[in-house]
Amino acid sequence: MKNLNPKEAKRLKQKYPGSVLITGATSGLGLALSETLANAGFDLILCARGENRLNQLASEWKKSSGISVEVFAADLSQSDGVVDLIDFIEDKEVGILIAAAGFGTSGNFLDISLDDEINMLKVNIDAVLILCHEISKRFKSQGFGGIVLFSSLVAFQGTPYAANYAATKAYVQNLGEALSVELRAHNIDVLTVAPGPVATGFGKRANMKMDGATHVSKTPLPILSALGRSSTVVPGITGKFLTYSLRLLPRKGKVMVLKAVMGGMTKHQRN
Repeated sequence: MKNLNPKEAKRLKQKYPGSVLITGATSGLGLALSETLANAGFDLILCARGENRLNQLASEWKKSSGISVEVFAADLSQSDGVVDLIDFIEDKEVGILIAAAGFGTSGNFLDISLDDEINMLKVNIDAVLILCHEISKRFKSQGFGGIVLFSSLVAFQGTPYAANYAATKAYVQNLGEALSVELRAHNIDVLTVAPGPVATGFGKRANMKMDGATHVSKTPLPILSALGRSSTVVPGITGKFLTYSLRLLPRKGKVMVLKAVMGGMTKHQRN
């Protein structure tokens, strides 16, 4: 994991003083960002489902970096979990929200588990909306703040074999783009991250085989560097290549390309 440039760390600390609240902090992009920020000396508030893992990370980073790390175990698919997290941070100084909690599904639409798909809506959409609304009100009151949301390469068109997942990420992408304009007047910066395939536990949980995925260690620096400077960032060479290639196609063409890409990632499900 590459360290954050000291100049960049200073910029973020000055622009967004306080702790960084990170959901989904124990795996994937959330973990990678948490580790990078811990190494750069940021105080953290970590949220995920696994309390033991949260406490382990907090102990490690307190010792190695001398930072303050608070943890809150919650299942953000449950409305009580989101409300309890908001209550937990009520009296804490927060300068940045990184809403990295989320998961994906894949496969033929007629074969999906409806319970899993509804649960994904709650995590990927409901929790993000509620947290954004509550933290934005706080950031407006304090006069500054940064929000990092996570969409995906598949957010920009319909994606066969991941139809509902892509739809959740389209919601996040549209929400982030709009809020980046709307909240700017209150000195609140909103960044939406739209990665392509990244080598995390995401592929295993979504039952996808993602060959050529970007290593997760290469994602934190471009994301943090873009906060306060851009409204959308596409980290990783693979994601950039796919994004810019798709821009040349009409929307129907994009859908067909993603059908081929996602079809390859989920082919093992139909064998």
